[in-house]
Amino acid sequence: MNSRHPNADVVTRFYQAFQRLDAQQMAQCYADDVSFADPAFGELKGDAARDMWRMLTQRAQDFSLTFSDVEADDRSGRATWTATYVFTRTGRVVVNRVQARFAFREGLIAEHRDSFDLWRWARQALGAKGALLGWTPFVQNAIRAQARASLDAYRSALAK
Repeated sequence: MNSRHPNADVVTRFYQAFQRLDAQQMAQCYADDVSFADPAFGELKGDAARDMWRMLTQRAQDFSLTFSDVEADDRSGRATWTATYVFTRTGRVVVNRVQARFAFREGLIAEHRDSFDLWRWARQALGAKGALLGWTPFVQNAIRAQARASLDAYRSALAK
């Protein structure tokens, strides 16, 4: 993969916009029917994926982001990024290290897959409960349900 490929520039623009908490610019890097997935939100398509970034950037507290290892070719790409922020439900600081994979179509991100250790995230965001139980399917499913419920409520408010 060549880091000078135009698709690497799309990934770079996406994360530079994320650093500025500019969800509108992030959304412009996505194809209309983008498919996104991560351990917290699961699978999101199109506007749901864009709305997730809008929600996260609007709610971000004490946020910073770094990214590196951006590579891309005609079809696929990858990057590593780290977000540091305060998880608003608990007031705890989270440092989330993420591996991102991309698929491109016509110069836009058509698929975006983020992977990270949800148990590590739970230990930071939830404290003792996350450390003791964050590895269990029950707690991980509860984290996913809460993330989706937050997104659904956010999207409902937008529709009003």
